Amino acid sequence: QVSLVESGGGLVQPGGSMRLTCTASGITFRLYNVAWYRQAPGKERDLVASITTEGMSTYYADSVKGRSTISMDGAYTTVYLQMSRLQPDDTAVYYCKARNLWTHIDYWGQGIQVTVNS
Repeated sequence: QVSLVESGGGLVQPGGSMRLTCTASGITFRLYNVAWYRQAPGKERDLVASITTEGMSTYYADSVKGRSTISMDGAYTTVYLQMSRLQPDDTAVYYCKARNLWTHIDYWGQGIQVTVNS
């Protein structure tokens, strides 16, 4: 059974940093695109950043570009999202999603709350 588990969220002060972790079980992220999405109250779920194991290409939304880094461990089981200079607009539930590059099957994590507030 496949599961993705996010961790590392919580309350962060404005201007602070955080590192979110997405850990897979039942699969490895080899040949997957792994993405972080976020959904603020009353808003749609938006793509924040993604990484593809083929070539380790990365993508960042404009809203986080320059202050975020997405990376993967060498075992292809964990993906990290490091974000800095956090602001209240970054408050959201953050989700990890893994898409198999061959089957296009998506797996989602349960989401983790990040609140940026003093």
